[in-house]
Amino acid sequence: MSKHTHSFQAEVAQLLHLVTHSLYSNKEIFLRELISNASDACDKLRFEALHNAALYEDAPKLEVRLSFDKDARTLTISDNGIGMSEQEAIDHLGTIAKSGTKEFMGKLSGDQKADAQLIGQFGVGFYSGFIVADRITVESRRAGLSAEAGVRWVSGGTGDFEVESILREQRGTSVVLHLREDALEYANGWKLKEIVGKYSDHISLPILMEKEEWKEGENEQPGQMIKTGEWETINQATALWTRAKKDITAEQYQAFYQAISHDFEAPLSWSHNRVEGGTEYTQLLYLPAHAPHDLWNRERKGGLKLYVKRVFIMDEAEALLPGYLRFVKGVVDSADLPLNVSRELLQESRDVKAIREGNTRRVLAMLEDLARREVPAADASEEDKADAGKFGKFYAEFGAMLKEGLGEDFGNRERIAKLLRFASTASDQASVSFADYKARMKEGQEAIYYITADTLAAARNSPQLEVFKKKGIEVLLMSDRVDEWALNFLHDFDGTPLQSVAKGAVDLGKLQDEAEKKAAEEAAEAFKPLLAKLKEALKDRVEDVRVTTRLVDSPACLVVQDAGMSMQLARLLKQAGQQAPQVKPVLEVNPEHPLVKKLDGSVHFHDLAHILFDQALLAEGGLPEDPAAYVKRVNALLA
Repeated sequence: MSKHTHSFQAEVAQLLHLVTHSLYSNKEIFLRELISNASDACDKLRFEALHNAALYEDAPKLEVRLSFDKDARTLTISDNGIGMSEQEAIDHLGTIAKSGTKEFMGKLSGDQKADAQLIGQFGVGFYSGFIVADRITVESRRAGLSAEAGVRWVSGGTGDFEVESILREQRGTSVVLHLREDALEYANGWKLKEIVGKYSDHISLPILMEKEEWKEGENEQPGQMIKTGEWETINQATALWTRAKKDITAEQYQAFYQAISHDFEAPLSWSHNRVEGGTEYTQLLYLPAHAPHDLWNRERKGGLKLYVKRVFIMDEAEALLPGYLRFVKGVVDSADLPLNVSRELLQESRDVKAIREGNTRRVLAMLEDLARREVPAADASEEDKADAGKFGKFYAEFGAMLKEGLGEDFGNRERIAKLLRFASTASDQASVSFADYKARMKEGQEAIYYITADTLAAARNSPQLEVFKKKGIEVLLMSDRVDEWALNFLHDFDGTPLQSVAKGAVDLGKLQDEAEKKAAEEAAEAFKPLLAKLKEALKDRVEDVRVTTRLVDSPACLVVQDAGMSMQLARLLKQAGQQAPQVKPVLEVNPEHPLVKKLDGSVHFHDLAHILFDQALLAEGGLPEDPAAYVKRVNALLA
């Protein structure tokens, strides 16, 4: 039979060097990854066999087997799943389909235990075998192909691998690890059982290993464990979500999460429920403790694992949760969906809509529960105290994504709004809820005031806040890119309107006394000629020029009309490559400022007018259309 040598894809070679030289502090994760791959292969067979039962051949019972040989220094992980053809072995084991390998390299932290966890996260779990092996042999045959279509793949984890055709009667795959000298502990039954119990107990397939029994030594020879030839199941062999909650420990829930998410950290919270009624399904949902590296990648797929009657259907069923909850991990097992359900059918199914709504309600309830426990009372339970701080941790990672729900999920908009947190002029941390703000509103205050900006510093130092700071009125500071868009869908909270301080004329209602109003009206009248002159000088850049009461220390600021698109949103659209209408702002000037007073009668009026506008633009996070002209004008005046 022919044997061919192939070179690894360049990125794989890099990865293998990393695995063999760096990731050694948590060696045992290799077994978790290889068992997980074997389980996936069985799931794929079960799924393909829905349309072609002949793929089961004469072995319908799916399983994973572990065997070891101390003398030969080998550990073998076998499955009777879908298997691989020769070309698939070359494609799957010699290249990395994902383009994330370079990013994987960049994510390495120097914390070897954490680095090891990244292997599964980036879909390169097979290569973790080289943590303990100096050579790996893979033998496989794809289900449905003849025995002559077997393949053997061999590599020492360096620059190349060999592939040859072999005769293989049984379908599926066997991965033989030729253990390094310092990894012989993995050719030990007790050690393997311990690792399986720790990482893979939730695998719904039986994981089998040969039984061993103790044999006493004879003629002063030491005793030893010998294999009996009988195979035993060393895991629970039932899907974790199908078991009763009372029979599952917190450690088992966490281990299952880490297996399906390839996450190093334990989840913040989870919820396991059997839902009955019009649509029956089981849900096991997890809130991660941190965002994955590619959370904001548009090509990234999210979603839950979907099972139908315990048969694996798909890995990333996006239809089971709305987009703004795409960070949630977990499993849904439906009793009502057809076994041959496709992604297209999921989008149209009434049962899937019911499952999505049920999952959404459950996730929001989990978040509400964490928010309730964020600052526990003095007499709070130990459980509540243990959860203190978890919501803040969640919000720092996923708060911006949660805000997307204001525009995507009309039915749950009020629940989402209650979960949102912001920094404010009274708090540096993003910990202020709308309810907190309302509780602190001044007597006579009629709106919840907020400002959006590119950064928190830009929002906090905006000249548009000056009168609010002077009067001690709290303003929410919003600096996430999604804020401007999301707030278009939330006009009030619990009956109190939301008002951007950068839109419309400032109206503090009862908080502004009559003397201030009268002074503002008199200034506007006195400055009419100057305002008209400014408007003429800036006619191509502003919609209007008016006197303002919102400024205390700054000479001018820019605002837009109440119903207009903000300049911040227009900039974001342009940065995203989308068309945005030209926004002509209103220039508001402070009649008490020396620079504004200096305008009247100045021979440099035109230059000063444009400098005033450009400085106001800079103060609110924009850039002058012609930076060189701005610099030239400033230099001329300085000179």
